[in-house]
Amino acid sequence: LFNKMAVFRRSLVLASILSTAPSTAFHTAKNTPLVSNTLQSHSSKILQPLKMGFFDMISGGDAPLISPEKALPGRTQTMPNIKGYKHYITGKDLLEVPEGFEEAVFANGCFWGSEKGIWRLPEGIHSTAVGYCAGFTPNPTYEEACSGRTGHTEGVRVVYDPSKVSFVDILRWFWEAHDPCSGMGQGNDRGTQYRSGFYYFNEDQKRLIEASKEAYEKQLGKSITTEIAAADEYDQYGGLWYFGEVYHQQYLSKPGARPYCSAQPQGVSLAPFEEWAPEDLKEKYEPTLPEAFWKAHAPRKGCSVVNAPNEPIKVGDW
Repeated sequence: LFNKMAVFRRSLVLASILSTAPSTAFHTAKNTPLVSNTLQSHSSKILQPLKMGFFDMISGGDAPLISPEKALPGRTQTMPNIKGYKHYITGKDLLEVPEGFEEAVFANGCFWGSEKGIWRLPEGIHSTAVGYCAGFTPNPTYEEACSGRTGHTEGVRVVYDPSKVSFVDILRWFWEAHDPCSGMGQGNDRGTQYRSGFYYFNEDQKRLIEASKEAYEKQLGKSITTEIAAADEYDQYGGLWYFGEVYHQQYLSKPGARPYCSAQPQGVSLAPFEEWAPEDLKEKYEPTLPEAFWKAHAPRKGCSVVNAPNEPIKVGDW
């Protein structure tokens, strides 16, 4: 009964968003920003979920990851209204990556709550964005990604200042904010679009992700299923990252937002950095957030971030 109610709740949330979303060049006959005009003649095919019924489509289902050759063709048109869009909390341009700043891209369940946890970090977060990553279809829409036929997972892109917030602080939040052992889904959201993943842009990120995974796996006492891959592996499919629709960006901070989150934090703190970090990376990537911060603000079971204030946590407020 609980699972059915969760599925129904999710369907109501999505129906509400899609019914009120502004019309753009990505649309269907019902004026929801889903499918490009250029693909209207193929919409009946595109909107068919991968071996899923209606309720499976809403909650994801457990279909395997689609192969690249069977993925939807996508489009060259980029997501409308992202260019020039300012982050709802930080006010920064979503496309901007200032000199000296770096990027991190990860996926750990429904992207609404995943994004909010990161924009609330005290310092160094220039912008966050939600979108679709690690798939095979260029410029997918939300409904296409939800169908399981693009190969994407709901993700978060972080642009941050490494002099103010360490990559390992973002990495730690990622691990602790969900269940990385849940395969193709998170909580009651099932499907390849909810799979856990972290995608690296350089060798340092790769080594830190892999080392922390090994440590956290031992702490959890079960196998972690998180996908770890190089960002450039997806260049052949148009790129690792595609921005989501504007109405999804910083969704939980906007008036009328439903406090939905499927993530399943395990309530287990990642082992101290010094215990698992590669020796030659310890100085460069030393955490900037003290342990007191994590005691006060770490993700709690039940996805507590959805009910947290929208504003970033103040420095020293721990």
